[in-house]
Amino acid sequence: MYIIKVKGKAKIPDYIQLRDENFVLIAYFRADRPLKNMDKYGLEGKEAALQELISNLPFGKLQKIEL
Repeated sequence: MYIIKVKGKAKIPDYIQLRDENFVLIAYFRADRPLKNMDKYGLEGKEAALQELISNLPFGKLQKIEL
């Protein structure tokens, strides 16, 4: 699974994209909101680690998730 942080402009907030191994979009959510329903993506119990990753992730850089 891959993650990318997308920079918002003006009134559009920053977003996070989760993509599978084929780079197909599987989740799209705001970067400033608490993580919910992570069990749908196989990330249950890893919300704290994922939130830490999101806060340190540079904009526009695709990164493989290894939690």
